[in-house]
This record gives sequence, C-alpha cells and structure tokens, in this order.
Amino acid sequence: MDKVVASAAEAVADVPDGASLAVGGFGLSGVPGVLIQALYDERVTGLDVVSNNCGAMESGLAVLLAAGRIIRVTGSYIGGNKEFARQYLGGEIELELIPQGTLAERLRAGGCGIPAFYTPAGVGTQVADGGLPWRYDGAGGVAVVSPAKETREFGGMEYVLERGITTDFALLRAAKGDRHGNLVFNKSSRNFNPLAAMAGRITIAEVEELVEPGEIDPDQVHLPGIFVQRVVALTPEQATDKKIEKVTATPREVRA
Repeated sequence: MDKVVASAAEAVADVPDGASLAVGGFGLSGVPGVLIQALYDERVTGLDVVSNNCGAMESGLAVLLAAGRIIRVTGSYIGGNKEFARQYLGGEIELELIPQGTLAERLRAGGCGIPAFYTPAGVGTQVADGGLPWRYDGAGGVAVVSPAKETREFGGMEYVLERGITTDFALLRAAKGDRHGNLVFNKSSRNFNPLAAMAGRITIAEVEELVEPGEIDPDQVHLPGIFVQRVVALTPEQATDKKIEKVTATPREVRA
C-alpha cells in the first residue's frame, strides 16, 4: 500500500516515447512541474498530451513543448502561449481543441468506465459538424480536420456524442497526500487534477506535504488513493517554487 517512490525520475522512468499523458493544472495552478521536468530530463518524446492548456511562462508543459517532445494535444485553451500557437499554425503539432467542460467530462467519463456521453456543448458548430483544423500543413493550408460527430435528439433538444478519454499515464500535483495515495488539493489547484488522475491507467502525483495514513480526515480527501499508483514527496524548495502567471494588485490607499 505504500506508494511513495524515492524520486520524480524513478516515478517516470517507465514512461515510453509515444505515451499518452493526462496532465492536471490550469495555467500555473496545480501544475506537476517537477514530474514534467523529470520527463524532460529523461528525454521522453512523441508525447500525446491531454491537458486544459500546454503550459505558460516557460513552465509546466511548455518545457516539453519548447523541446519538441509533444506531437499532439487535446485541450481547450491556447491562451498566451506563443510557442504553442506557433507550432500549431506551423504544422509541427496536432491540436484537438474542445470546450473546457467537455474536456473535463471526457476525462471523468474515461475514469469511470463510461465510453461516451451526449452533451449540448458544441451542437451547431464545427465541434459537432467537423472541419476544425487539427493540423496545419506548414504552408497556410489545413492537413487534418476534425471528423463529424454523431448527434441525437433528446426531449426536443439536439446533443452531440463525445467519447471518454483514458491515457497511459497521468501526472498531477496535490497540496497534501499520504502514503496510500489519498490526496488533497488547495483551492484552484483542484481543477483538472482529480479528473486527469481518474483517466490515467498509471497515475503519478507529486505532493507538497506527505503525511502518514490516517492523518487526512476521510471527509477532506478530494481524490481517493484507488486512483493513484505512485506518490512523489516534494522537497520544501520544490513545494514553494510557484510562479504567478499574471500579477494583479490593488494600489494601496495613500493616507494624508
């Protein structure tokens, strides 16, 4: 039951080239940066990544992206990642862009053993009708487009069929975890992390604080250990190394 491994390098040592990864995080919140760096150091390449976005500010998945280690992304947000946009428009990477809620539910469905589900999100658009550019040819044309999806009417409304997602591995970051893999996430870092964990056949979690079994109140567990196969305890320096994507602050009131 003790799922703790000695290092991030050991935790990702069996991730092969061409593996599919579900990766938690949103922007820079809840991103498993230490595990991602370990994959970079292991020179793993040809990765098929499922994540809301592909890193930011040269952090997170942007480390693998800039090194050319990712060949395909299923996500919902490009944002301000100029390298992501450049590779996509230049035909260097394939991108399946889908609504954010649909991505979340596809991960959850895959983790629950649900092969597919119907949703109204995307009906009447290229999400359902097909034709979204998945890959450009590098010369301004489109090489691969999304296929049309099955639609069906329920109660007078049209819905589109979306398939559940499962991946070879999942990487996530938690604020606290025990040796059995039970995890707690801090505020907004509880974004795609539990969903990515459910979708991965082998789920690896880096935790900022490692505690013994029984120290986490069962009512406080956000993700049960049944979904986690490996736990990496971060050093204090790694746990506190957190960047802010966009700093916004209210000016202090000047008093006379």
